[in-house]
Amino acid sequence: MDCHQESVLLFLYSLVQEMFLLEHKRYLSYFLTLLWIQADFLSYLAKDPTQSARTSKRVFQVYGCVTTSQHMVQHKDPTKEFDKADYYAHPENYSPIFHEKIAPYASVIVNCMYWEKRFPPLLTAQQLQDLMRKGCPLLGISDITCDIGGSLEFVNQTTSIDSPFFRYDPFNDSYHHDMEGKGVICASVDILPTEFAKEASKHFGDILSEFIGSLASTTDITELPAHLRRACIAHGGAVTTLFEYIPRMRNSDSEKLPETLANCHSNKKYNILVSLSGHLFDQFLINEALDIIEAAGGSFHLVKCQVGQSANAMSYSELEVGADDNAVLHQIIDSLMSLANPSENDGFLSKETNKISLKVGKVLERGNMMELDDKEKPGVLILGAGRVCQPVAEVLTTAGSVSSRQLFKMCQESDFEGQSDIQVIVASLYLKDAEEIIEGLPNATAIQLDVMDHENLHKYISQVEVVISLLPASCHFIVANACIELKKHLVTASYIDDSMSKLDERAKGAGITILGEMGLDPGIDHMMAMMMIDQAHVQGGKIRSFISYCGGLPSPEAANNPLAYKFSWNPAGAIRSGRNPATYRSHGETVSINGESLYDSAVSFRIPDLPAFALEILPNRNSLVYGDLYGIDHEASTIFRGTLRYEGFAEIMGTLARIGFFDTEAHPILTLTKRPTFGAFLLELLKIKSEDFDGTMTAEDIKERILALGLCKVQVTALKTAKTILYLGFHEQTEIPVSCRSAFDVACLRMEERLAYSSEEQDMVLLHHEVEVEFPDGRPVEKHRATLLEFGKTKNGKTTTAMAFTVGIPAAIGALLILEKKIKTRGVLRPIEPQVYVPGNHKFTIHSFSFLELVLILLFLCGFAALDILQAYGLKLLEKTE
Repeated sequence: MDCHQESVLLFLYSLVQEMFLLEHKRYLSYFLTLLWIQADFLSYLAKDPTQSARTSKRVFQVYGCVTTSQHMVQHKDPTKEFDKADYYAHPENYSPIFHEKIAPYASVIVNCMYWEKRFPPLLTAQQLQDLMRKGCPLLGISDITCDIGGSLEFVNQTTSIDSPFFRYDPFNDSYHHDMEGKGVICASVDILPTEFAKEASKHFGDILSEFIGSLASTTDITELPAHLRRACIAHGGAVTTLFEYIPRMRNSDSEKLPETLANCHSNKKYNILVSLSGHLFDQFLINEALDIIEAAGGSFHLVKCQVGQSANAMSYSELEVGADDNAVLHQIIDSLMSLANPSENDGFLSKETNKISLKVGKVLERGNMMELDDKEKPGVLILGAGRVCQPVAEVLTTAGSVSSRQLFKMCQESDFEGQSDIQVIVASLYLKDAEEIIEGLPNATAIQLDVMDHENLHKYISQVEVVISLLPASCHFIVANACIELKKHLVTASYIDDSMSKLDERAKGAGITILGEMGLDPGIDHMMAMMMIDQAHVQGGKIRSFISYCGGLPSPEAANNPLAYKFSWNPAGAIRSGRNPATYRSHGETVSINGESLYDSAVSFRIPDLPAFALEILPNRNSLVYGDLYGIDHEASTIFRGTLRYEGFAEIMGTLARIGFFDTEAHPILTLTKRPTFGAFLLELLKIKSEDFDGTMTAEDIKERILALGLCKVQVTALKTAKTILYLGFHEQTEIPVSCRSAFDVACLRMEERLAYSSEEQDMVLLHHEVEVEFPDGRPVEKHRATLLEFGKTKNGKTTTAMAFTVGIPAAIGALLILEKKIKTRGVLRPIEPQVYVPGNHKFTIHSFSFLELVLILLFLCGFAALDILQAYGLKLLEKTE
């Protein structure tokens, strides 16, 4: 219960006390009782409150209840219980129920809750209108929060103490400043706490004054409870130990230094920029860092500081650290590294969220230190702030700094040229989405941008060197034209279609690179394939067979529904892909499959190195184009690309398709003014007359109907499909939204609601290549296998899906390779060019680095190419030759 609710309870309790006193003084002829009950109070309302009344008095009982978030929403997955932490993290996975479970029985609603736009409203105008038409007894609403247009959508104004009410008429959707007529009386006084009863205020003040007095009179704060002691910023006229960093960092300002040193900021001979990121201030690690610097005889100057705005958000500070002795500076960096990575010596990545990173740059004589002005830093514009954006932004904003004492020592070498920081701009149609992406990231800016706004699109593209478009593929052409006009490079993770291919000559003329298909599939699959094919050709072999499989799947523990499949975004694309025709070559014969038969063509599959995965393969579009793309069309008798799913997926989806769930034409029953229920629509698809339906439908009933209609010939499959239909809620007697005009729309809606990942669940990416190589000199045929397996990760309360990780990281690497001029080819290209995927000749000792550090070191110091970097980043790539 929060302070608002406690205040309301005090107020109501005072009201009841007053009524009690008045009754005993015989000023009133009735008695009021206030009964506090739980939110599931329908059983109480069924009772007759007059049964316990005395005949000499009129008895009125007021039922009051305090509702919390668990009474306001429920998980869209009916198998999952309400989880407060999950709801706060992923409100999009929950549906509002307050208007169904609580509001219909309320006469007065007092709204005291904290609310943000990402949460479902407590009560919308439409919901209130529906309730009132059904005879809801609601008389009044007191909106303590006064969030105009917020959790109570129809509260569109505040009121004053002098005129505390307005009347909302839901029948006409109109507002009135009188107490007469139909509707709901609303109070939204934004200074309502000033009107608390005197007794309530005195009671609260008496308790608070004792507390404040005790705290203020404390002479030894070590005697205070730990939570109060940590909260004391100042005591005895000075800041407390934990907050000593405040004056220390303020005093490091250049304005406090002698004028002759103002430009170089430090009075030390050797200087370097150090970045600290993590929970610096709430864990007070900043104190330890400053102690290390000053204890060694060094100095620091605060260059930049960004404080995280929530418990899970990281803070970031950039310090210019100086020392008169280069060895002392080495010692400071080593000590700071020990603070940030206490387990580094053990060869393991520290699980602490805090880490130190060194900005790459030469440490020169005083006055000649390399200054990195923001205007000189290379810039990258990321368009789109969806799930893929987070890993892209993290890699780019960390590209100029790596947390390693080895790298620091390399900075001292005279022939080392460091990479400056990268300025990252994250653009989204919704500014809040972009701001969430950059929270805690250095050198990052969030902006609101509509790519259809030609002027602003050109404005921001002109400020950077590389653009990464994570927008839908249909938007890439617009972005690409702008990049050509402004002579800026472009990276996308989408397939290069005909419209993009036709830009090749214009891109070459502009001197820019448009690097497409730099994701997972397409992307990593290209690079893995070309590595294997090139190795075979170098050895004098020819490719006899090339087979590639890829799939985004739930991790085994998350595959907990009949389909063993879940969606991390809108399912429309995945469902449509199951209706695409496919072509491939098998042992010299071309095989074509029409879209309607694609699910029927699935075959079971096992990966030898991962035998526990029960999988199946669906042909993936036209595989033959990859023969030309990879240069193996004239030598490979088998070329096949397939999509991976868990076994059993295709037979269920195929049966659902035959029932008609994926038909895209407008369905007559969905065009009627009166909206049908999901259950009624199911009867329509199964050709069951409503008069023949007894009101209940079991899995057995649905199975028998599917078999009777000839939609499936296998009883086991029909039963699995029936269970899937029930799991997706197609039998429920709730109205289908107006937005659904076809069976396809209904199916997408239900799958998006019921097949979503919870906050605790992880997805999985599995990519597998098999290549057979034959040799003209009689050597035996070799079989090569390469498998990439990656799972989603949760860190600091944020989950990054495996799909976002494996799509985003290659896109970021593509941008970095262009910035580093590792990619010199101009025009439209895919990552099948050797300059993208061929590794360099340098070697580096890597066992002591984190995956992220390894990416950056390999990329910027060693010239390693994208595929090696992806492996270094932690993608599990298994290779085997037979």
